[in-house]
Amino acid sequence: MAYTAADVKNLRERTGAGMMDCKKALDEANGDFEAAVDALRAKGLAAAAKKSSRTAAEGLVGVAVAGTKGVAVEVNSETDFVAKNDQFQDFVRKATEVALSTGAADVEALKAAAYPDGGTVADKLTNNVATIGENQQLRRIKHVEVSQGVIVPYMHNAAAPNLGKIGVLVALESEAAAEALEALGKQIAMHIAAAFPLALTADDLDPELIARERKIAAEKAAESGKPAEVQAKMVDGAVAKYAKENALLSQIFVMDNKSTIQQVVDAAGKEAGAKIVLKDYVRFQLGEGIEKEETDFAAEVAAAAGIK
Repeated sequence: MAYTAADVKNLRERTGAGMMDCKKALDEANGDFEAAVDALRAKGLAAAAKKSSRTAAEGLVGVAVAGTKGVAVEVNSETDFVAKNDQFQDFVRKATEVALSTGAADVEALKAAAYPDGGTVADKLTNNVATIGENQQLRRIKHVEVSQGVIVPYMHNAAAPNLGKIGVLVALESEAAAEALEALGKQIAMHIAAAFPLALTADDLDPELIARERKIAAEKAAESGKPAEVQAKMVDGAVAKYAKENALLSQIFVMDNKSTIQQVVDAAGKEAGAKIVLKDYVRFQLGEGIEKEETDFAAEVAAAAGIK
C-alpha cells in the first residue's frame, strides 16, 4: 500500500513522533496508517491516539429532550458554509425533533418518518440537496431514556440553540429533585465533552479496542526483556489503565482532577438524599471517525488555469 508526504505529515500530527520515525513506520506497515500508529506506540515513540481525532467532516449535531427521553442526531454536509445556512439548520433541528417524537431507532427509520412540512425526512433531505446544491447525509442517531430522573443536554461550540459541533446527553436515573440533577448533569456533560469517554464502564468498551491495546502493551513489554510473568503483569496493568482512563464512570472528573465520575455521582446522591445512577450518555462530535481528503488549493488553482 503506497503512502504520500501528506500521510507522513498526518502521522506526525497524530502521534507527535519524528518525521523519519513516521516514514519508517509507514514503510514497515506498507502504508497502513493505523498500523503505523500502533507500531510507533509500541516503540514508545508516540502518545496514545489523540481523542479529539481529525474530525474534518462538516455539518451539525442536534440534540433534543422531552421529559425523560432525549436524542442526538448528526447530519453531515460538505462545507461549513452550508452548516451555517438557515435552511440546513432548520432541517437538522426538525429532524432531531422528529427522531425524538417518533422514537426512530436508526437513520433509515428516521428517513422514513413524516417531516413536519410534508413528505418524509428523506424527501426533505433530497430537496435540500437540490436547492442548496451540496451533498448532505443523515449519519447517526442515538436515544437515551430514564424511568425517572432527567436527561440533560449540552452543546459545545453551539451554532444555534441545541445545534453545534459536539452534542452531549446525560441520563440520570433518580428520585432526587430535578434542580439538583440538572446541575449535576450539566457538570458531567461538560466533562464528557472534554474527556471523550469511549464507554460508560470498562465492561462496555469495544473488545477490539481492548485487543489492540493489549497487543501494543505486549510488544512494549517484550522489549523490556523482563521475565514472562513480569511481562504478563505489565500487559494487564497497561490494559487496566487504558480501560480506567476511557470508561466514563472511572475517569477523573476534569473539574476537580481527583474524584472519579462515579464518586462525583455518589456524593451528589448523598447530598440530594436520594441515590443517583448515571444510566447512559451520548457524545456526538461532528465528523468523528470521518477523514476528509486534504487538497492543495494552490495546486488546484494551477491545474484549473492550466499551469504546470
